[in-house]
Amino acid sequence: MQTVIAFIVIFGALVFFHELGHLIFAKRAGILCREFAIGFGPKVFSFKKNETVYTIRLLPLGGFVRMAGEDPEMVELKAGHRIGLLFNQDEKASKIVLNNKDRYPNIRVIEVETADLERELIIKGYEDDEEELKTFPIARNAVIVEDGTESLIAPWDRQFGSKSLPKRAMAIFAGPLFNFILAFFIFILVGFLQGVPTNDPVLGDLTSDGAAKGSGLQKGDVVLSIDDSEISTWEDIVGVIQKHPGDELVFTVERGGATQDISVTPEPQKVEGEEEIGKIGVHNPMEKSPMKVVSSSAEQTYEMGKLIFVLLGKLVTGEFSIDALSGPVGIYQSTDVVAQSGIYDLMRWAAILSINLGIMNLLPIPALDGGRLLFFAVEALRGKPVDRKMEGMVHFVGFALLMVLMLVVTWNDIQRFFIQN
Repeated sequence: MQTVIAFIVIFGALVFFHELGHLIFAKRAGILCREFAIGFGPKVFSFKKNETVYTIRLLPLGGFVRMAGEDPEMVELKAGHRIGLLFNQDEKASKIVLNNKDRYPNIRVIEVETADLERELIIKGYEDDEEELKTFPIARNAVIVEDGTESLIAPWDRQFGSKSLPKRAMAIFAGPLFNFILAFFIFILVGFLQGVPTNDPVLGDLTSDGAAKGSGLQKGDVVLSIDDSEISTWEDIVGVIQKHPGDELVFTVERGGATQDISVTPEPQKVEGEEEIGKIGVHNPMEKSPMKVVSSSAEQTYEMGKLIFVLLGKLVTGEFSIDALSGPVGIYQSTDVVAQSGIYDLMRWAAILSINLGIMNLLPIPALDGGRLLFFAVEALRGKPVDRKMEGMVHFVGFALLMVLMLVVTWNDIQRFFIQN
C-alpha cells in the first residue's frame, strides 16, 4: 500500500508541475486556459477558479492544459440556428443560450444569419416576428450556455494561435522546464535534510554490521593514512579499501586532537561483472552548507540529464533494445524497490523521474512538447505557420504510435516482473 501511495504521489507531482509550467506561461501570454487537468478520462473532481476549470480525472497517466484555439472550440453558430441572448448593462450579449431558453425570463430569441465570436464579436440575425436584420454586439467575456453549462467564448487575441512565436514556444517549453526545476529543488531539499557528500578524508555514518564499527572507527574520524600511505580525499580511502578485500589495514586517524592507529579488515564483496572488492561499512562525510547544497543540486540535475541523453542515444544506435524501456508498470516496480531504501532515496528517485519526463517530452516526436517545438522551428524558418490540419494529423499519428509503444513497453514490463518470474 505504501508503494501505491508513493507512486501516485510521485507521478501526480511530476505531471502537476509539468502542466503547471504550461498553465503559468500560457496565462502570462494572455491565452485563455479552459481546463487544467491531471489524468485522462472521466472527471473525478473539479472546481472552477476565474476562467479555468481544475480537474482530476480517472486515469492518472498524464495531464493537459486545454488552451483556447488548440482544442475544438465552441459550437459553431450557423445560419438558421435559433438562440437566446441575455444582455449586460452595456447592451452587449453576455450569454448566448443554445437550448432550454424558457428558463431565462429576459431572454431575446433570434434566428442567426451570421456570427463572428472571434474577431468582430457580433451576431447578426432576426428577432422573433421581425424581418429587420439586426446586429448584436457580444461582450468579450460572454459565455455560451448549453444544457446549463457555461463556456467562455475566446476572442482571437485570447487564443493560442494569435500569440507571437516566442510566447507560444515558451508556453510549450515551460512544461519540461518545470520538471527540471522540480528535480533541482528536490535535490536541494534532500541536501538540506541529509547533507551532500564531500570528498574530505573524514568518515561519515557507519553501518551497524560493518567492519569499521566493529574495529572501533567512529563517525568524524579524520583519516591521515592507511598502511602508511598518505590519504587526502574520500576517494583515496575508498580506493585503498576496495583494493584490499580480506587484508588487514592499519588506519591512522585523528580524533579529538589525538592520533591513533586502528586495524580494520575489509570484508570481501563480489560485485556483479567485476572482481571482488573490499568494504568496511562506512558512508561519505556529509555537509549542509547552502552554497554546497545548491551547487551539488545543480550538478546532480545536469549529470542525470546528461546520463539520460546518453542512454537515449544508445537506444537510437541499437546498443539498447526496446526491451530496456520501462513503462508505468516498470516504474512502479522500481519505486517499490527504491522505497525500501528510505525516504531520501525515494525523493532522489522522484527527481530522476522528473528529469526523465522533461527530457522525454522534449524529444522531437509528434504529440510531445518537442514535436510542437519542432513545428515552431519550421515556422520560424518558413516565416509562416504550418497548415493546422496537417500539423494536427501529424500529431494524431504520433500520438497513436506513442500509445502502441506504451502498450508494447507495458506488456514487456508485465512479462519481466510477473510472468517470467
